[in-house]
Amino acid sequence: MITMKNTVEKKAKIRFAKPRLLILGCGDVGMRLLPLLREQFRVFAVTSQASRQAELRAAGAVPITADLDQAHTLRRLAGLASHVVHLAPPRTDGRYDQRTRNLTAILPDKSVLVYVSTTGVYGDCGGAVFDETRPLHPQNARAQRRVDAESHLRQWARRSQSRLSILRVPGIYAADRLPLERLAKGTPALLEADDVYTNHIHADDLAHLIRLTLFRGCVNRVYHTVDDSDIKMAAYFDLVADAFDLARPPRLPRNELAQQVSPMLLTFMSESRRLLNHRMKLELGARLIYSTVQSGVSAAKNQLLAKGKSR
Repeated sequence: MITMKNTVEKKAKIRFAKPRLLILGCGDVGMRLLPLLREQFRVFAVTSQASRQAELRAAGAVPITADLDQAHTLRRLAGLASHVVHLAPPRTDGRYDQRTRNLTAILPDKSVLVYVSTTGVYGDCGGAVFDETRPLHPQNARAQRRVDAESHLRQWARRSQSRLSILRVPGIYAADRLPLERLAKGTPALLEADDVYTNHIHADDLAHLIRLTLFRGCVNRVYHTVDDSDIKMAAYFDLVADAFDLARPPRLPRNELAQQVSPMLLTFMSESRRLLNHRMKLELGARLIYSTVQSGVSAAKNQLLAKGKSR
């Protein structure tokens, strides 16, 4: 027998149920993000690997096996969640990001979506300092696919009356994401005169910034999610080398270095830019845990030392 009390309790549960959130591309950053969201949301994490289901479930997510490259596998996600964190990169081929197109095809109107893009969409800026209003100038296929994804998401957001926020992210680092193997191999870096300015963000800070953006991000807004560092690439390698008592990398002029590193690595060493993060701080109210790579690398060293002692 259904009583009035039962009906009221049922309505209350529906009213106060957690909103649903969908994470696409739940890798390292996604796993750092899960503990920050599971109290506010019922989190669904999409993986193309069934073997990851236990790991995701243990982290507090509801795992769903689907593949952004296979549109038919996403049908079961249609309308599942009104909040979305899109961490999945485009495929490594083609001119367009079909994965993002497949995703937006199953999202409900008036969604809230945070897309994690890349600072590579600006291309080489000759070391210039700039904010989010700078025109895009991608200079490789990887960055062009990111520009395509951003453009498609903007169109979808306007059409569906959704709140889209784009985070342009630079090199992500953490205790387990340092160039220690590169340094151990003695991979060369550029001479000071040829070197490029590079931007950074700690993986933990990025996870916190994604959470803030879900709640505070403005409609169709871009944010530079970078720390306060002003450092060249070789100086960053020297910083890590010194912290871990490794030899600093040898320095070479660009024409010689191009013969010793992979084409992909060379693209990273050919683009120089310094991104301002004022909008991130003012609109998102962000306070970074690691405001510079110096503080982040120091903390990473302590974490690895503590981990080694605990074994």
